[in-house]
Amino acid sequence: MQINYQETSKDLLKRIDIHEKYGAKNIDNWNLEVLNPQPNFKILDVGCGAGKQCFLYSDYTKGQAVITGGDFSEELLEKARSKQIERGDSNINFQFLDFNKPFSFGDNTFDFVSSAFAIYYASDLQFTFSEVHRVLKPGGRMFVTGPLPENKQMFYQIIKEATNQSIPPMPGSSRFKGEIFNSINSIFAKTELLTFENPLTFPEVEPFIEYVRASLSEDRKLWTSMFNGPEEYNAIIAKIEEVATRLFLKDGKLVMTKVVGGILAQK
Repeated sequence: MQINYQETSKDLLKRIDIHEKYGAKNIDNWNLEVLNPQPNFKILDVGCGAGKQCFLYSDYTKGQAVITGGDFSEELLEKARSKQIERGDSNINFQFLDFNKPFSFGDNTFDFVSSAFAIYYASDLQFTFSEVHRVLKPGGRMFVTGPLPENKQMFYQIIKEATNQSIPPMPGSSRFKGEIFNSINSIFAKTELLTFENPLTFPEVEPFIEYVRASLSEDRKLWTSMFNGPEEYNAIIAKIEEVATRLFLKDGKLVMTKVVGGILAQK
C-alpha cells in the first residue's frame, strides 16, 4: 500500500506545541512508563522528526543510553542536530532513515525501537516491521504509537458539519487496530495494544483553528474530494470557524480528546 504522505515540519511542530499547551495529560510520561529505558540501553527511534523522543530518552537515562534517531526529512534532522548541539547530547546520533528500505543496522543491535506517529505509514508493513524485528536484540521491544479510530471525534464532527461531507478514512487510525496490529502480531513473539486518552481543552476558538490549519494543510492532500484549490480551502476554514464558535459559545470551551494507541511488541 503506497501512501503519498509527508507532513511539513512547521505543521507537525505546531500540533506538538498545541498538545503540550492544552492537553490534560503528558504522553511522554506514558511512553516512559511503558518502556522504562535504562542507562545501558541501545535505542532506535524511527521517524524521529526533530528528535523529541530521543531527547526524552536521553534525559531519562541521564545521557547514558546510546540513542539513534532516524528520519526521512533532512529538514527535521537538521532541527534535531541543532538542538543536540545546544543540549550537548553526545550519546545521540541522528541519521537519514527511510523505513520503506532496509535498515542500515546489524542484526540484534537495539534493546528497543520506538516510533511515534510515523512508522505506521509504511508502504509494506510486513517488510518494515520485519526490519525492526531483525535489528532488535532477543527479548527486545518495539513500541509504536498512533491515532485510534476514536481519536479527536470533535474535530471530525465539526469538519463534517461545516462541509456537509463524510470524512475519508485516515491511513493511520483506520489501519492501526487491524492491519498494523495484525502485521506486528504475526512477526513478534508477544504483542499487546495499549490506549492513552488526552483531552485537549481550548479556552478560546483561535488555538483550535490553529490546530485545524496545522492538520488540514496536509490532510487535504489525502481528502482530495473535499478541496479543489486554495479558495475552497479558505472557505471551508471559515465555515469550520463558524461551527466551532457556535459550539464554544454554547459550552464556554472546546474539548477535543486525543485517543492514541500504543502497540507494544517483544521479539
